[in-house]
Amino acid sequence: MNANIVKSATSLRIADANSAIRHVFIRDFMVEVLIGVHDHEKEQKQRVRVNLDLAVDEGEHPIIDDIRNVVNYETMALAIVSIAEEGHVNLVETFAERIAAMCLEDERVDSARVRIEKLDILENAESVGVEIERFREV
Repeated sequence: MNANIVKSATSLRIADANSAIRHVFIRDFMVEVLIGVHDHEKEQKQRVRVNLDLAVDEGEHPIIDDIRNVVNYETMALAIVSIAEEGHVNLVETFAERIAAMCLEDERVDSARVRIEKLDILENAESVGVEIERFREV
């Protein structure tokens, strides 16, 4: 079996005490974004659901109940909104890549899994979209 497939499959369990990895996540975060390849999608924002899973290196320093010592999910949420407001994007894949890159800007984030779902696209489906996982380059 391909090592990348095994690594991806085993990384579904993100928090890991043995590796000092904390799992920081955002669930079902709703944003409106100009996204899609069709003309009407370039003129009217759509509801998009974002799910974010981050593997965060706990580091050697204690948290000491101080927000500056952790990856702040509120900061991540505001950055997602900011990316959504940058302007039209054709593909959910591109939107996901931009969010993953933003997450990995924080040196404590070892990996980012981003799921983007367009909610109002197919009549017989709750959502359509993409999920990606990106790792910090070593």
